[in-house]
Amino acid sequence: MITVRTIPELRAAIAAHPGTGRPGKGRPAFVPTMGNLHDGHIALVRQARPLGDVLVASIFVNRLQFLPHEDFDSYPRTWEADCAKLEAAGCDIVFAPRESDLYPEPQTFKLQPDPQLADILEGHFRPGFFTGVCTVVMKLFSAVFFASGGGTAVFGKKDYQQLMVIRRMVQQFALPVEVVAGETARADDGLALSSRNGYLSTAERAQAVQLSAALRALAQAAQAPGAPPLAALEQQALQTLAQQGWAPDYLTVRQRHDLQPPAAGAAAGTLVALGAARLGSTRLIDNLEF
Repeated sequence: MITVRTIPELRAAIAAHPGTGRPGKGRPAFVPTMGNLHDGHIALVRQARPLGDVLVASIFVNRLQFLPHEDFDSYPRTWEADCAKLEAAGCDIVFAPRESDLYPEPQTFKLQPDPQLADILEGHFRPGFFTGVCTVVMKLFSAVFFASGGGTAVFGKKDYQQLMVIRRMVQQFALPVEVVAGETARADDGLALSSRNGYLSTAERAQAVQLSAALRALAQAAQAPGAPPLAALEQQALQTLAQQGWAPDYLTVRQRHDLQPPAAGAAAGTLVALGAARLGSTRLIDNLEF
């Protein structure tokens, strides 16, 4: 495994990798991360391994997707442990640009995603978040796939709305990138693995599973015969989580394909329950397809 910092170094490393020298080959598989890697990230890397001829993972904490009051400066950086995990998982190239490498001048050109998809849910509570996500992902895609003419990128379902936004971006710009979804990795008690779980105290960690439990309960209630209106079920779920000491932003049921409220009689297998809530000072997100 090799580490590169700049876009020219990355492109040269991809071109020089033995897997790119075979006729008709040379397509990268790519897993973008912000580091502080856990088993969920590594599962995505292992999923990506057979999907390309050279496996690239990036580590970059993207300032553009943090609001001014959020945790950009304190976001955990665990470089040595991250590299050890990536190498063990079969990664070929780690792209770890400095901020000056990826943004050598102020990034005044930014990608504005469809507000119907990006200004709801996470985008409502974190304005501008998906502009930062799309801008950095477009730049990473350009860096990784420019020379090869395309490839595969793997994103986790835990960040469900992000996955939908990236898929729409790839579709509308006709990018030669196949976006593959990785299932959410969970602890034994059902808590979705997240880099921010490390912020939880011992007591909060024991309580954190309540978010996934609330989403399961909401999904079950929404499917029950003669269920009350969905808005009433969502409000009840919010109140229940708040009574348990959380500060919830949303608990809601949406259509998977566009994250809009479902039409009456929506078929099973087309919906997703999504939630975001703060426990102490830590904001967690989760989702459940049903």
